[in-house]
Amino acid sequence: MKENNLKKLSVEDLVKQISPSSLVIKELWNRGVLRSHNIVGDLGEYYAVKYYNKIKELPNLTLAPPGVKNVDALSREGEIYSIKCVTSVTGTTGSFWDPDSIKSNKKKFEYLIIVILDEKYQVNKILQLSWDDFMKHKKFNKRMNNYNISLTQKLINKVKTVYKK
Repeated sequence: MKENNLKKLSVEDLVKQISPSSLVIKELWNRGVLRSHNIVGDLGEYYAVKYYNKIKELPNLTLAPPGVKNVDALSREGEIYSIKCVTSVTGTTGSFWDPDSIKSNKKKFEYLIIVILDEKYQVNKILQLSWDDFMKHKKFNKRMNNYNISLTQKLINKVKTVYKK
């Protein structure tokens, strides 16, 4: 569809272009990249696993089944990885649920991978935090009763950068 034609469409009609029936979305589903209706999250998981499996010094990862809270991938050694994806260098990650067990320091994962995408949904940066890093930097969201991580330059400087564009 040409840009001029897009300008004539309502927001609702534009959104239909990215609906599950769009050819691009269907193809990403067929390839197993999309596994839920969280497109950004699924892209982050895909990019993280692809990158970790490509780099010899990093552990090979396998995606966990969809719907498992705070567990997105497993290493061959059985280490648990949580993966969050964001679309800008500043802001916050998605939610970490089960705040009571997190508050009591019950380890949910060994590592947190944060994939930061650029404006074209390509990988800009991949960060890796240990559980201890997560515990130091987590923020409680009282309204949602969950935790998240605020992406700040201070955080980025303190944690491991696995990939940088």
